[in-house]
Amino acid sequence: MSVNGRRVGRPRAEQRPESGLSAREELLAAAAELFTTRGYTATTTRALAERAGMRQASMYHYVGGKEDLLAELLDGTVTPSLRLARRLLAETARPAEARLWELCRSDAELLCAGPYNLGALYLLPEVAAPRFAPFHEARAALKSAYADLLARTAPCADLPPPALALRADLLFTLIEGLILAHRGTPPSPDAAPGPTAPDPAFLSAAADAALRIAGVADDALSAFRSL
Repeated sequence: MSVNGRRVGRPRAEQRPESGLSAREELLAAAAELFTTRGYTATTTRALAERAGMRQASMYHYVGGKEDLLAELLDGTVTPSLRLARRLLAETARPAEARLWELCRSDAELLCAGPYNLGALYLLPEVAAPRFAPFHEARAALKSAYADLLARTAPCADLPPPALALRADLLFTLIEGLILAHRGTPPSPDAAPGPTAPDPAFLSAAADAALRIAGVADDALSAFRSL
């Protein structure tokens, strides 16, 4: 059934704890949980629908299937940071070091702001399929934006290309690796889905470490945090 060209979902199979999430967001939360705890291949569409509190048939009113959910989860780990990176690249009035610190901290927060390690999804053999080309393109563009900002910092401005590329690889690996950071005890099965807030001190320390890779001295870090 459609209303004004938009499909309308069917009734839920059961009522989940109040989460404030839309049906699609509940499906994404269920996918994040089940793909990382049971495995992508082992997770059925029935299990996804039941975890999201809806009938299996109703699930297809919101997504096309498991691949759609996996693609959206992967996209959510890079696209918000890519948008920020492009905006920061245009803010030439601010020191590149300050903009790089902001990008690193924001990206770290995005990657750590969930109860499940979505970084494990990067390693799935299914992600090599053409269906996931937009994710790989966005990830490559984000890495390129990191390298561009890094090249504009004072310590890296005169580095030869091979040395700059090495630092960019190290910096991007540091931040992206945070997606595998320990998140503590997973939520109980009856808990409402939703993001968890990472430790701000951890996020700032990660951004500081990134600037150290760029060659920024410790005594200069505090200035760039506040710009």
